Amino acid sequence: MRNDIIVLILATVVSFPLGLAIGQPWLLPVLNALPAYIVLVHRLRKGERGGAVRTALWWAATLAIAGTVCLMVWPAETDALILNGPEFRTYMLDWIRTGRGTESSLSLFLPRQLLQLAVFAALSLATASALSIVMGAVLLNYMSFYVASLLTAGAPLWAVALLGWQPWTISRMAAFCTLGVVLAEPLAFRIFPTARRNLKVVGRMPYYIAALSGIVAGWVLQATLAPFWGAWLRALLP
Repeated sequence: MRNDIIVLILATVVSFPLGLAIGQPWLLPVLNALPAYIVLVHRLRKGERGGAVRTALWWAATLAIAGTVCLMVWPAETDALILNGPEFRTYMLDWIRTGRGTESSLSLFLPRQLLQLAVFAALSLATASALSIVMGAVLLNYMSFYVASLLTAGAPLWAVALLGWQPWTISRMAAFCTLGVVLAEPLAFRIFPTARRNLKVVGRMPYYIAALSGIVAGWVLQATLAPFWGAWLRALLP
């Protein structure tokens, strides 16, 4: 593993308790995103598109794990520190307990996810992915908040580990990581001439295909598995 990835992982892990300790909700995702963006730009300037994508994937996985664990063991109340965390927790626990909500219906969850995708793509193009990585941190953090809340709600630890992070969410986040890198390139080419010299535009298409495949796979997995997933969790909650 390269040194910059090791530094990225360590900095991302540290960013979560640091952000919680500071106590400013908007600062937490910025601190989370900063290590990823520094390494991502470094990789793009060197012409390493694949390396930049791997950077984004390592970062997302690290933030998901570190955020979930940190929120499970944090000694103080964190409701006011995670943007959209309490609202998402309420929505998800209500869906688990009642089976009602948008989570299991393609016609209901697809418009919301298409809007998220459009906002993410626009932020990536407009800011060379600086703000879209912050948006990704916000999404990962409130998902981590919900997963950690399953333990508080009474789910056994093994169920939180196996059923907390759903496969459709993982697929969509991996797709967003890939998309964020390739959509950062047009503006990055203008800001960093070395990136334009070292990266070939013709090499982007496989990454677009991979990102689109991950997004579509997420929709299929959610439409297919969400009803069963909710029922499994419902049986495990007191």
